[in-house]
Amino acid sequence: MKSFKSGLIMLGSVGLLFLAACSSGTPASNSNSSPAASPAASQPESNNSATSAGETTAKSDHSKSSKGGQVVETGAYHLEFVPEKEDNGTHLDFYVQKGEAHEAVPNAKVTAQIQLPDGTQKSLDFKYDAQGKHYTALLPEKVAGQYQVKMTADINGEKVDGRFSFNQ
Repeated sequence: MKSFKSGLIMLGSVGLLFLAACSSGTPASNSNSSPAASPAASQPESNNSATSAGETTAKSDHSKSSKGGQVVETGAYHLEFVPEKEDNGTHLDFYVQKGEAHEAVPNAKVTAQIQLPDGTQKSLDFKYDAQGKHYTALLPEKVAGQYQVKMTADINGEKVDGRFSFNQ
């Protein structure tokens, strides 16, 4: 009986060792993983990071940044967010483009819900810059830390959302 128990323990130990040896220790790649779990390859090398909860990020050339910002592809729309630190705050540029050719959408009502590093919320309305073919606003806050941004573009009654973040 004693040798039987020892045999079971040995068999169980060998089985566990076999399972541990077969696993690589890293999770398998899943092509359907969420963008929030794995950053898009199109992000620039900076402290900025784009996340999208509920939006889909395409893995094609269309998801590449054309303006040096963070990109979210959602439906037929290409959204690009570019924060630039200035003396009087942070200048925010937001590009709303549609289709394969990434044509500018000039008739959207764009707003941002921004969570400041201290947790307070701020809402900004963006104005369209026809010359630059994008929407722009100034965030006057200068508090150091991470800012979470939810951009909403209302395009003829269709709501298009993108989530972004940046450090200041």
